[in-house]
Amino acid sequence: MTDELELLKKDWQKKEFNVPKLSYDEIHKMIWKKSSSIVKWILIISILEFTLPQLLYLLPSYKEGMEIYESFGIAKYLKVLSGLTYLVAFYFIFQFYKRFKEISVLDNSKNLMKKIIKTRKTVKHYVIFSLSMIMVTIIIMVIGVYLNDDITSAFPELKDSLENISAEKLKITVMLSIGIFGVILTLIMGGIYFLLYGLLLRKLKNNYSELKHLAV
Repeated sequence: MTDELELLKKDWQKKEFNVPKLSYDEIHKMIWKKSSSIVKWILIISILEFTLPQLLYLLPSYKEGMEIYESFGIAKYLKVLSGLTYLVAFYFIFQFYKRFKEISVLDNSKNLMKKIIKTRKTVKHYVIFSLSMIMVTIIIMVIGVYLNDDITSAFPELKDSLENISAEKLKITVMLSIGIFGVILTLIMGGIYFLLYGLLLRKLKNNYSELKHLAV
């Protein structure tokens, strides 16, 4: 039994000895390539996230749903908010593109670490902005309902069934429904951001830790 154990140890030592040793430059290059790939995916996801929802405008049901905002008197405010959101979204996409171009250039460990930190901050700010815009939209909708004196006009197909409900009770019900929907939507989007961007940010953080360890 002892002889077999000694043979296994010797065999392991031989395998360990034969494992190729990577140089500082080779490890640095591997981390740089991984980081560049991660930032590229961040850029791709942000572009898809911006373009795919625009397809909703092609759906007739979505266009009909926009009429409700007109009846609430908040359509013009939502258009202004949408315009602002587009501008800021373009800004962040451009920033992700800049981060990708910056990190795609092979550099020393110190500069690469700075670029990784910069990229992680940009992503975090983008996620905070996106979730904030959802909540701001919901708040505008709730205020629109609160200031509307004729809620039933927003639901003409349900006007007969809503006649027995007081205007105040209907208003509160709609406001609560919108508020609850907004919270759920924000949580769902937060979860999606956590899965997509969170996973990529964790990988960038690991790359940063490896570079920090390498620089010591």
